[in-house]
Amino acid sequence: MYWALAFLVVALIAALLGFGGIAASAAGIAKIIFIVALVLFALSTLVEIVRRARA
Repeated sequence: MYWALAFLVVALIAALLGFGGIAASAAGIAKIIFIVALVLFALSTLVEIVRRARA
């Protein structure tokens, strides 16, 4: 999540300074990293639920 927030901040600063292409790229990278983090969180939660059900 740290990297997603870092790219989001870079995108916001770039947008304020008028660098539209850089802002769009950084925002896209932040979105991808955020989605990957959400998927990993969901998988780890599911694995933990399955482990507790077996115990």
